[in-house]
Amino acid sequence: MMNKRNFLHATALAASLLALAASAQAQDFPPKKPVSLVVGFAAGGAADAAARLIAKKLGENIGQSVVVENKGGAGGNIAHQQVANAAADGSVLLFGSVGPLTIAPHLMKLPYDPFKDLAPISGGVNFPNVLVVHKGAGVKTLAEFVAKAKKNPGTVDYASTGAGSASHLAGELFNQRAGIDMVHVPYKGGAPALQDLLGERVTSYFAAPPTALPHIEAGKLIPLATTGLTRPAYMPDIPTVAEAGYPGFEALNWYAFVAPGKTPKPMLDRWNTEIVKVLNDPGVKEALNKHGLTPQPTTRAEFAAFMKKEYEQWGRLVKERKLSAE
Repeated sequence: MMNKRNFLHATALAASLLALAASAQAQDFPPKKPVSLVVGFAAGGAADAAARLIAKKLGENIGQSVVVENKGGAGGNIAHQQVANAAADGSVLLFGSVGPLTIAPHLMKLPYDPFKDLAPISGGVNFPNVLVVHKGAGVKTLAEFVAKAKKNPGTVDYASTGAGSASHLAGELFNQRAGIDMVHVPYKGGAPALQDLLGERVTSYFAAPPTALPHIEAGKLIPLATTGLTRPAYMPDIPTVAEAGYPGFEALNWYAFVAPGKTPKPMLDRWNTEIVKVLNDPGVKEALNKHGLTPQPTTRAEFAAFMKKEYEQWGRLVKERKLSAE
């Protein structure tokens, strides 16, 4: 029979072995196989553009390929589920987004828990959306847009990157604040949503600046307002929703880095170090800024706290608007 002294010795030995195993796993970096950076939206959108910029520099820094894998559908939830179930060996990362991480859990029953099955690594990038309409919409200002929606309730629609996405909730928040009833039309990503907007098959879209700017500059789309509290430097002439009559309105889009929930802490810490290094790189920062994206490097704890705050904020809106998955 094991006495108390032997039990304590065995417990201490087991703890030491676990610590050594974790240390060895952290030292086994980078992973021996190419790293997958999964993106929950189609190629050509803001998430894809940011992920490819960051993945390229990450690969250069760690001496291992970091391959972007686009897995669109269900507002990004398919990609998040895939990573939640992936091998927790550090070879699979997710460029997670505000929708699946903090909004979708309030709208639908998910096959994964963002707070248990995914582990926070670092913030990635953030940016406001810009509300744009096609040239045939017959409006040029936010006030005209609201007047049109009020005059024709239920006929003005808006595109999003999927149910529960940031662009979806930006529209619902504006519905609430403006007292209108825009119809939500979900897509599988920013690129297909933008394509239908340009084809005048949908009236408006709370779009990511990287995908909308070229079409705004070409005169194909009309920008009405941005959704941050201040005007972005790359859109100085476009008012914010707050400036246009809705004080305090803010709906930022963001993407961040997470991994399968059982990934060892030393591996997560090492990825945090490498990702923060890339996000602070002057060349990467400049490239992201040109795309209208602001780097958001954080500690793991800072991002976990930020994610919890966003979860609570959007949960209140879902409840107030009585929203559900479409």
